[in-house]
Amino acid sequence: MLKSVLPSHYFPLLSYFSLPLIRSFSAMVVFKVTRKDTSPIEGQKPGTSGLRKKVTVFKQPNYLHNFVQSTFNALPADKVKGATLVVSGDGRYFSKDAVQIIIKMAAANGVRRVWVGQHCLLSTPAVSAVIRERIGADGSKATGAFILTASHNPGGPHEDFGIKYNMENGGPAPEGITDKIYANTKTIKEYFIAEDLPDVDIAVISVSNFSGPEGPFDVDVFDSTTDYVKLMKSIFDFESIQKLLACPKFTFCYDALHGVAGAYAKRIFVEELGASESSLLNCVPKEDFGGGHPDPNLTYAKELVARMGLGKSSSQHEPPEFGAAADGDADRNMVLGKRFFVTPSDSVAIIAANAVEAIPYFASGLKGVARSMPTSAALDVVAKNLNLKFFEVPTGWKFFGNLMDAGLCSICGEESFGTGRISYYFPLHLLSGKPRLLNFYHNVCFISSKEETKLLSNYHGTKISVIVKITKC
Repeated sequence: MLKSVLPSHYFPLLSYFSLPLIRSFSAMVVFKVTRKDTSPIEGQKPGTSGLRKKVTVFKQPNYLHNFVQSTFNALPADKVKGATLVVSGDGRYFSKDAVQIIIKMAAANGVRRVWVGQHCLLSTPAVSAVIRERIGADGSKATGAFILTASHNPGGPHEDFGIKYNMENGGPAPEGITDKIYANTKTIKEYFIAEDLPDVDIAVISVSNFSGPEGPFDVDVFDSTTDYVKLMKSIFDFESIQKLLACPKFTFCYDALHGVAGAYAKRIFVEELGASESSLLNCVPKEDFGGGHPDPNLTYAKELVARMGLGKSSSQHEPPEFGAAADGDADRNMVLGKRFFVTPSDSVAIIAANAVEAIPYFASGLKGVARSMPTSAALDVVAKNLNLKFFEVPTGWKFFGNLMDAGLCSICGEESFGTGRISYYFPLHLLSGKPRLLNFYHNVCFISSKEETKLLSNYHGTKISVIVKITKC
């Protein structure tokens, strides 16, 4: 009909721009909701980081279905019916199957739309950013997310898989919700699924439109990095970091351990900041993390440790000035200097000590700082020196989230290599290096023309063990 009212020379343009849309409408699927009988499965109590089990366990009949339905049943009705849900994760084995199951169950439970990061890749911090910052074409905002990850645990057919739910504030579900989820798993008798809904191609950025008993249902596969990069640019001084990376005497190395952080590394460090791709290690996300253990520590990040001049197998070449690594879902980070290791306890203290000067987002000051109970007292000393509110919490990021919701905390960190900010409720990953890179920019490149050694932070005699060389670029 369109061709009858358009000049013939418009036909090629019409075919190029309109056929995908026409195909979408002509092939729109009207799905049915199927009720399935089930029964409780033991051991589905979510911990502070959700439910983690072996892939072989998750593949058992109804195992994932029971947990997802129990989660929907635990949420307020307005967070499910007509809501927008994010589903993505670290890309580990079984994620591609799990995301299709969750999409079909979301449709059956009345969810209006599902947002999926391309290739089902979104780091845990990026999911938080998407929930809080992304606005759909129709003005929609996410009310929560299923994150498919087992964090720093290995991946593969016989390794670990995990799932957790994040709330509208971008943070993990509070105990009131996780307790309800667990209670539901012990009494569940049925779940709902749209079995005739076709699988969505999560490798292609697109919007798929469907229709069900409660109306339209859309699946939006979007670029995994765009929203997160936008947020990072609102927090950090990219121009200053770019100048640092252009400094011939400054070199760095970033290791994603074949986790989800690799999806962001090239985009941010190479495309946005102008670094060389040779600065990146293991930045292709893999379902089995390349057969390695995606835990950023001195034991498992062997390649980075060697390149930084640490350990028996250290490189024969001159090490970079700065190194960093992230875990599988990029919510843990490790920082290294040339031939030295920065402990997580020192790391969060250094960020807090330099945040106001070095990070534009904090230019107006910090509301407070917090650490987990097992984390050392380095942050306490910084808080005292800067006259900041200080909080000690049990292990678990939900406790940091409570402080942030109350407006009491701006920077937090814990003993297992996690660091966070109020700007979003999860640990820094790829950008964990950026506050330190800015510290290098302020404290290293443009202070002295002579090479000398300086202690970055030393409050009231309590030394934070970070030694850097001050070098004029």
